[in-house]
Amino acid sequence: MSMLDGAIVTVAVVLALVAAATRRIGARAIAAMGAALLVACLVQVLREGFHGQYAAICALLAALLVLAWRRSRPPQQQQRALAWLGRGGVAALALVALLAWTFVPVPALPVPAGPYAVGSQVFRWTDPDRDEPATDDPHDHRNVVVQAWYPAEAGEEGSRPGYIDGLGRLPAWVSLIPGLAMRRYDRIDTHARTDAPVATQRARWPVVLFSPGYGASRAFYSGLLADLASRGFFVLALDHPYEAPVVELADGRLATPIERFLPGDPDRTRYMSALQGVRAADLRYVADRVGRPDAFGARLSPRLDPGRIAAIGHSFGGASAVEAAMGDARIRAVANLDGTLYGRAATDPMPVPFLLLESDHRETRHSQNYLQGNLALVHHLRAGGYRYQIAEANHYSFTDVPLYLSAPARFAVAMLIGGSRGPARSQAASNDVLAAFLQGPLLDAPGDVDAAAARHPGLRGGAMPAALH
Repeated sequence: MSMLDGAIVTVAVVLALVAAATRRIGARAIAAMGAALLVACLVQVLREGFHGQYAAICALLAALLVLAWRRSRPPQQQQRALAWLGRGGVAALALVALLAWTFVPVPALPVPAGPYAVGSQVFRWTDPDRDEPATDDPHDHRNVVVQAWYPAEAGEEGSRPGYIDGLGRLPAWVSLIPGLAMRRYDRIDTHARTDAPVATQRARWPVVLFSPGYGASRAFYSGLLADLASRGFFVLALDHPYEAPVVELADGRLATPIERFLPGDPDRTRYMSALQGVRAADLRYVADRVGRPDAFGARLSPRLDPGRIAAIGHSFGGASAVEAAMGDARIRAVANLDGTLYGRAATDPMPVPFLLLESDHRETRHSQNYLQGNLALVHHLRAGGYRYQIAEANHYSFTDVPLYLSAPARFAVAMLIGGSRGPARSQAASNDVLAAFLQGPLLDAPGDVDAAAARHPGLRGGAMPAALH
């Protein structure tokens, strides 16, 4: 919420409540203050265009003007003139306005903690060797959409990258979020600049492939991705079309979810296993393009190190990263953030260093599939790894999603589903541990993972030995 937003909302709500509660404010005073607020709203609309949140404020200002007119009438006519517009009516409109503006703000993402500025660029490709399994068109090939987040030269100007695909033409719902509530997300500062020059401190930067959760957009992790880039990693974040809530394809179309559940699969394990394989193939396709001189353009392609690649992901993305590593020797490390494993990810040996970073089991209440799959993987580690649990963090604490609500709303939600640690503290802890873990396999300078975890109260866990084989 901008300063002008805050001023409009605060003054309008206070004025409405006072006007509704007392008759000491006369008609002329109410009309004058309502007109002043109307002018402020018009200025805001001219600056940013009309958004859904303005509707409640417009209704509230209209109610104030009607209330002023009503009070200007003779006493004997006031009871008949719009009698419904009493204290309760104005107070209710004030409450709606407050909810519309403060509980659905423009998110403010945490500032990246690393020493580098951040650049970003989006790439949209079509894989000619794979059909699209979600559609019936035999000529439809698999699209792979990647947003690069990378260390950039400081002080370079540039435009802000769009927060999410499809802004201006979003569907009615983006996951469980009303598309209308996201119309102002073009104002989100991701702390990155489009097409910024790559930082020159290294000739080539280590690569981290990232896969989001089931039904989630890569945008939901912008805070995490920008932070990792600021610490010296070239992050390639995927959107998986027809599963992510909205993806702009290479030809400009918007793809929205298509779910094709399998018969005789009540718990959907076969469906998720098959989809995990599709995602793993997406990750391997991106790994194929790392090092190609034409894949990421003349400025970026030479700066990616094809010999230093890791795969990480949140939730279903973590499971997809695990499977990708089991079938691709180029991937040197894997991190799973709170993901349930399916298919071979839950049974095959893990050949590279592995990090399992978990939300609080008491708050997320992980399923038996989650617990059993990750336990089996831990028992099949070939190169050892780490496992940590973040106290008072829930499954969504690794994402930007809690920031889509204001602080009062986050507090209320945390009382219901957990996550009282908060998104900023949760991301700071997870990113510190992730960066320390990735330093060894990708930078040949082993980071002190235990020390990184110890800087954050409430992290429990430690190193896991390699399994005997």
